[in-house]
Amino acid sequence: KIPPVTRFLVISSLGITVPAIMNLVSPWRLIFLLKSVAKDFELWRLYTSFFLGSMNLNYIFELAMLYRNSNALESTHYERRSSDYAWQLFLAGLALVAVNRPIQSFSHTRAMLHALTYLMCSLSPPGTQTSVMGLITIPISYFPYALLGMDLLTGGTGAAAQGVSGMLVGHAWWWLVWGSGIGSGGVEQGMYAGWGRAPAWLKSWFGEREEYGRAGSRRGAVQAFAPRQRAEEAAAAGRVTGHSWGTGRRLGGS
Repeated sequence: KIPPVTRFLVISSLGITVPAIMNLVSPWRLIFLLKSVAKDFELWRLYTSFFLGSMNLNYIFELAMLYRNSNALESTHYERRSSDYAWQLFLAGLALVAVNRPIQSFSHTRAMLHALTYLMCSLSPPGTQTSVMGLITIPISYFPYALLGMDLLTGGTGAAAQGVSGMLVGHAWWWLVWGSGIGSGGVEQGMYAGWGRAPAWLKSWFGEREEYGRAGSRRGAVQAFAPRQRAEEAAAAGRVTGHSWGTGRRLGGS
């Protein structure tokens, strides 16, 4: 089963790019134009500019990368926390629009893909290997730079500049929200981790809930406690933990 946010990303990409490839809608109506957004209130361009892929066979690779990276993030690091993932992705999207203004980018698709790739690679366990187009295997920490190199070769400096903007936002996402050194299975501990928590209305929309506990780690509706903490709380409540071995009998007694 595809997680909800990843499903939304894939369906949005297909729903916007395929009609453009088939000439059912003009790509000019889908790209980001600041004047059209600010003065003509064509606000849909803020959305469509993130999902308009390449108008050639490269789109298959882009779609596969989008699904792979987003699914890896949502299924592991944001497991049962799709609302947090959606909220952080929304904030990253706003940052991508701002960072891309100096280069006047018409599309934010590649930048978003690079941001997701950078975050996914940064949160992967040390020593993880990945394949580049099924040809060579490299450490996953090098993969964002390999992807940037391919953009430079296939799309020139313009595509590479979009990739760099995505990597910058991806690095900020990892550093500010997750914190350096947080690997697989960790939780957000960055200086702005609180900003990455989804609002209550968004958690409710996803059907999620939060639970906080003393010294417990919060991961959606899952809470982890140290064994000693469990024993202390059980003793305070008058409960016995572990296996009951009975009262025993005295040797030699009847």
